[in-house]
Amino acid sequence: MTFPTLIAAIAVASCVAMPAAAQHKHGTAPVKAEAGAPSLADAEVRRIDKDAGKITLKHGPIKSLDMPPMTMVFQVQDKALLDKVKAGDKVKFTAIQSPGGAYTVTSIEPAN
Repeated sequence: MTFPTLIAAIAVASCVAMPAAAQHKHGTAPVKAEAGAPSLADAEVRRIDKDAGKITLKHGPIKSLDMPPMTMVFQVQDKALLDKVKAGDKVKFTAIQSPGGAYTVTSIEPAN
């Protein structure tokens, strides 16, 4: 590669990379919540499987996981969490994505 070609390639690469970096720096790009700071989400309990330690929730957006509203099955961090709620309850909960990829409810409370 000749020197002028190298300079041109660097200039093109920096023009492509700079807008994304500038957006992050100036706060215009969407930013996920920091790891370790799960956000509270609203949901309705659809099903509880105490033996398997799973709960099915029809939930609103989960900002910390960048997840849209949907109905899905979650693991629970502690099976005792399942004693706090029953099918049909409106709840507020927090969830994380474990390193293995599973989504896990870390806290859940009836909504007031």
